[in-house]
Amino acid sequence: MNTWQRILGTVAAAGSLTFIALPAATAAPSPAPYVCSGGAIASGSYSSLTVKGDCRVAADAMVRVSGNVTVLAGAALDAQSAPATVTVKGNVTAAKGSFVGLGCQSPADTGNSAHPCAENPQGRSDIAVGGNVTLNAPFAVMLNAPFAVMLNGIDVDQNVTVTGGGSPVPWTVKNSTIGGDLTMTGVTTDWLGINFNTIAGNVTLTGLTFTGTDDASGSGANDLFVVRNRIDRSLTCVGVKPGVFGYGNQVGRNAVGQCTPLAQ
Repeated sequence: MNTWQRILGTVAAAGSLTFIALPAATAAPSPAPYVCSGGAIASGSYSSLTVKGDCRVAADAMVRVSGNVTVLAGAALDAQSAPATVTVKGNVTAAKGSFVGLGCQSPADTGNSAHPCAENPQGRSDIAVGGNVTLNAPFAVMLNAPFAVMLNGIDVDQNVTVTGGGSPVPWTVKNSTIGGDLTMTGVTTDWLGINFNTIAGNVTLTGLTFTGTDDASGSGANDLFVVRNRIDRSLTCVGVKPGVFGYGNQVGRNAVGQCTPLAQ
């Protein structure tokens, strides 16, 4: 994935003060921006990545983005169906009506909390974001197929923020490391699991509504799941319908609102 520049040294003639002049080394070309209007995103180094259509990261691809990734309204970035290595130095931002799926792991990596790669269930991805992940009103249905927010086993140096949106399929934020805050507000979706994460900042979950049922008969309703996270600051849940379920969370400061019982 990574393109590294090599530096050539000068060479002096042994035993004399005469120097041999070498031709100047040609600088490696700077990465160019890449726009995906649909199809596979191949291995490469890009200055930025803009997703305009239904795009997926190719299996076993190594993708490096030195700037930002932008998913436009109604577009899809699927980096959770195939094992790949994706490194983003900047931010990942998605507009209204978009889908972002980042990360997949096999049960051998994470046990029963795995999100297997559809194209290779034994494979895993390696995805790192140096900035923020910001998803604005992500939507569920595109090209007549259900989509969702899926962040599985990724590393985010700064914050993850999801505002609005929803879908008829489950959403997940699990097995991930977040260097800042996780904030989710105003989402209406089938189900959401925030499980097995390490989060250096606060977790704030407000105004979430879940529409799915928890069994085949349809007699129950899905709750928000918050299970076995390490949260270095506070965990706050307010206005979550129908309710919250969880256990085993290590909370460094305070557990507030509906999440009060969820801290160890």
